[in-house]
Amino acid sequence: MPQDLPGFYYDAEKNRYFPNKGPVPGSRCTKAAAASSSSSDQKLNQVANKCKRTKVKTSKLLQARELYGNVIAFSKGRCNFKEEFLKAQASHPVVWKYLGTKKLGDAALERINIEVQTGEGLIDTDFLLAGGRDGSLRFFALGEVGQGFHYGEKCLPDLVWPLLNTSQVECRNVPGHICSPLQGTAQMPSSISSIKTFGKHSTENDGSSIQNALVSTLGAEDRRGSLFVINLTELLDFRPNRLVLRSSFNEVATFNCTVWTSDCRSDGSCAVIGTNAGAASVDLETGVKSWLLHSKSDVLAQQLVHSGNVVLCGLRNGAIVTVDVREKQKVFSARHASHIIQQSPLDSTLGKSRKQWFKLSGNIHPSHTIKLPSSIACLVSLQFDDQYFLASSMDGTIKLYDHRIIQRGAVQTYEGHVNSHTRLQLGVDPSERFFISGGEDCNLRLWSIKSGELLFEDKLTNTVTSTVCWQKAESFKGLQDERQSYDNIKHDSLGAWLGSMEGIFYMDWEL
Repeated sequence: MPQDLPGFYYDAEKNRYFPNKGPVPGSRCTKAAAASSSSSDQKLNQVANKCKRTKVKTSKLLQARELYGNVIAFSKGRCNFKEEFLKAQASHPVVWKYLGTKKLGDAALERINIEVQTGEGLIDTDFLLAGGRDGSLRFFALGEVGQGFHYGEKCLPDLVWPLLNTSQVECRNVPGHICSPLQGTAQMPSSISSIKTFGKHSTENDGSSIQNALVSTLGAEDRRGSLFVINLTELLDFRPNRLVLRSSFNEVATFNCTVWTSDCRSDGSCAVIGTNAGAASVDLETGVKSWLLHSKSDVLAQQLVHSGNVVLCGLRNGAIVTVDVREKQKVFSARHASHIIQQSPLDSTLGKSRKQWFKLSGNIHPSHTIKLPSSIACLVSLQFDDQYFLASSMDGTIKLYDHRIIQRGAVQTYEGHVNSHTRLQLGVDPSERFFISGGEDCNLRLWSIKSGELLFEDKLTNTVTSTVCWQKAESFKGLQDERQSYDNIKHDSLGAWLGSMEGIFYMDWEL
């Protein structure tokens, strides 16, 4: 007769012991057995007990996996153990606020990895680029290099979620402080509208890394919108007694219009901008501009897809237009065809649908034009398969589309977002399983991309979280199994950075 072991139960059919991580059918879990569970088991149960969205306890997931394998069946249908476990984990994030970062990063955030020159030689370093609506641009060093700085401004983290007592906070893995080196501060001519990075990502083969940042400024009444290229290798050089090089900031082009957004090819050969007059491409070496799209409706969001051959343009009138950027012309000419696009908004006075039309000129694909109910706030193309992209509009709509079947409508819809007039960013995690966004109700929300479930929703700040950035999925490309490589890398490098007028926040989840 098998002996009773504290914390385990015996399965006669399988002739082996299993950890007692939940109530065993037909028996009661004793206090002694519960007390003898390991610390990791207790954390799993904490996640399970608090998980209101997934509705499947972690203990039951583990038990079902032992019995049935990775594909398990529950009341909501058959599901994958790993996906359900990750959703349960992501539904309980840990969020830290960095003190002393007020009004930094509320316009744009970008995380980069770059080799910097220090007194000890080249060191691979993570940086956070934070752009403010007041035109401020700050560089924060993360990780071990940031901890080793003895000069510059240091910002310490303060836990804001979940609300814990002092002893519980001490048990958490507290992220280190971030440091803004003296030469990592700049004031741009007007509000920063976007930050993008380009260059090669570091790999074991070539050891190269991102070297440049593309910064666009909105423009003002007395200043025009501008496009800057920043040489990060020169700027972030921490050798002793070295002065900041003014040549690190290169104003590539200026425009007699408002520059709402920008994007660039990974090789840095070309950038695209969205303005109140349409969309244009800019050669980053020569500064030559080529108009791609003329529209009376502002281009508020952009996303380059299909290896940089096509750009998605999100318009103020709610249209998402697909524009071919491969045709190079220095000026906008009559060769660009005009297209009449139909939209059918609801006439609130008559309660009927009345057809309206708007005119676009450019290298667009009319069959790939779609319409959302309100102004486009954000467009994000998935990296593992750029046929898919997320689109959000200012009425709170968020949808997932597939370019190949775009006329059939969205392949997934996400509920719960709150927006009315703000350009709120969507942030996709490197595994492309989840995405997050702030809302005008000051709540932060996290969804599952595949299932559409709202996994987390709570108010963490008193201001709107307008910017989000995660480490890019491109960093893991080129490997045989990208998602597997993501799962094997160091977890503490995968947190999300959030920006609002209150300051910069760091979000992660842990077991």
